[in-house]
Amino acid sequence: MFDQLFNPGSSLLGRIPIFTKSKVFVSYQHSRDQQAYRDFSRIFCDHYEAVEDNSLERAMDSNDPVYVMRRIREKHITGTSCTIVLCEAETPWRKYVDWEIDATLDKQHALIGVEFPTCTIASPGRVFVPNRLWDNINSRYAVWITWQALIQVGASFLQKTIEEAKGKPKGLIQNGRERMSQNKPPPWKKDPAPLPVSGQLGLGSLLGLDGSLFGPK
Repeated sequence: MFDQLFNPGSSLLGRIPIFTKSKVFVSYQHSRDQQAYRDFSRIFCDHYEAVEDNSLERAMDSNDPVYVMRRIREKHITGTSCTIVLCEAETPWRKYVDWEIDATLDKQHALIGVEFPTCTIASPGRVFVPNRLWDNINSRYAVWITWQALIQVGASFLQKTIEEAKGKPKGLIQNGRERMSQNKPPPWKKDPAPLPVSGQLGLGSLLGLDGSLFGPK
């Protein structure tokens, strides 16, 4: 029996179910948010394989959108069940995050935004999110959750959220926005003036902490 179980040619081995983890693509700001990605991968590694773009092109901050978009779609988005955007302090102003969301929507994959505690607060109860993500939260295609809720409930909540996102009608996808051509400084790095209560500043759309929407006017 022992030989049957561990012999690759055994017919019995062929009847043993093999557990394959679902793949999810994780989009985040690589230069400062590696810990968020490591935390996500560590907490959910038993259920999901987290895929990231760790290519040389990204490390070198390539400005060739046609090539980079094709590589993102073919090597990273393809084969995953959804894209999860980790939203932290400067995420809304990073071109690669915008390109990865763009590629996700081109493939009509599910889209989830996760608010981390470090997400930039624009005014009481409102945070900045990437514009393209905001477009799809506004259309009800993308799903918005918090990191606190995710780690409190665990893998079952993530699974439920992914299934919800995968079930969204493709007709809700909004992907007509012009692609970012370069990274932008967050508003507090270029303008010391108080942040607005609503509307848009720089390249970040505003989202209420309770999920209410405050987008570009």
